[in-house]
Amino acid sequence: MPGRPSLAGRCLRGSRRTGGMGGGGSALRVCADHRGGINWLSLSPDGRRLLTGSEDGTARLWSTADGQCCALLQGHESYVTFCHLEDEAAFTCSADCTIRKWDVRTGQCLQVFRGHTSIVNRILVADNQLFSGSYDRTARAWSVDKGQVSQEFRGHRNCVLTLAYSAPWDLPGAPCAEEAGGLLVTGSTDGTARVWQVAGGGCWQTLRGHTGAVLCLVLDTPSHTAFTGSTDATIRAWDILSGEQLRVFREHQGPVICLELVNRHVYSGSADRTVKCWLADTGERVRTFAAHGHSVSALKYHAGTLFTGSGDARARAFDAESGALQRVFRGHAFVINCIQWPLPSGLRLWPAGPSRPRACGPAEVPEAKPFLGGNGDFFKKPPSRNCH
Repeated sequence: MPGRPSLAGRCLRGSRRTGGMGGGGSALRVCADHRGGINWLSLSPDGRRLLTGSEDGTARLWSTADGQCCALLQGHESYVTFCHLEDEAAFTCSADCTIRKWDVRTGQCLQVFRGHTSIVNRILVADNQLFSGSYDRTARAWSVDKGQVSQEFRGHRNCVLTLAYSAPWDLPGAPCAEEAGGLLVTGSTDGTARVWQVAGGGCWQTLRGHTGAVLCLVLDTPSHTAFTGSTDATIRAWDILSGEQLRVFREHQGPVICLELVNRHVYSGSADRTVKCWLADTGERVRTFAAHGHSVSALKYHAGTLFTGSGDARARAFDAESGALQRVFRGHAFVINCIQWPLPSGLRLWPAGPSRPRACGPAEVPEAKPFLGGNGDFFKKPPSRNCH
């Protein structure tokens, strides 16, 4: 099977936090069915299933109750880059230039979405539409039911790495929002982000200012603001309706890899081994989370705790208010690039390792709340040359 060399792990591990401040976590279970690294995780809305996409070209569905593999999704001809799970259907995209829709009960492939001419890097399902971004320099909108392209978004001069969507009803009072059919925001290695009218496919705004690739973005729909992170070590805030650059967040010393927006605070993870917390409305930096041994590649905020995943193969839990390190989760062998939840009863951690890890006993802390995460050699930096 064609693919790229993988340093990623092949197994899932459930972990629970234990011990005192700065303590570690112990594994609840290990699942080691994939034959290649796990590139992404997605949790179903009801919290009952977990979807993993792998370097081995397959995706797997797991029960979150017992960690058992429920279905093997086979059909892609190269590695799976990203995945998304709904209650009734699973979606995967691949370096084979396709997207696939799967029945979560049977594992049967229901639809193949063809049209991209290079690696499909990201997908997003919203408002009964599927959006995709590719190394072929385009983004596309598809009918979820028919598998047909409904719109093509052309204009980027290099790979499309990241996507965000705002539905018409999320933009009250915005001119032509309803006629536009919602707005799609894309970030690219060409150093720009673009805002597209979904209904017509036209570029509404081009957000220029970064001097490096746009690696990540998040939307604050009530204020119609986009926050973008770049290899130029800055985060920038934009009005997606006017295209105006509102502010620049400068303090990182390396590429900004991931962003999280919570309660009017922006959290940014960087190759400089830190996470920084900023006031979204002013750009003021209010806190720095250190203690990482490598780039910070994943972020997730939950109930006052900030969880991070790093290239040092560890996940960490910080008190979001004080910045104090609460837990370190060890057991991964390579970069952690995805943390997912929620489950009604808490969170679970599912990192991957290069081989079956040493089994650990369950934690004995009754109030412990596990969490979900992913580990693999997932592409985080843009290629040095044009990708098409």
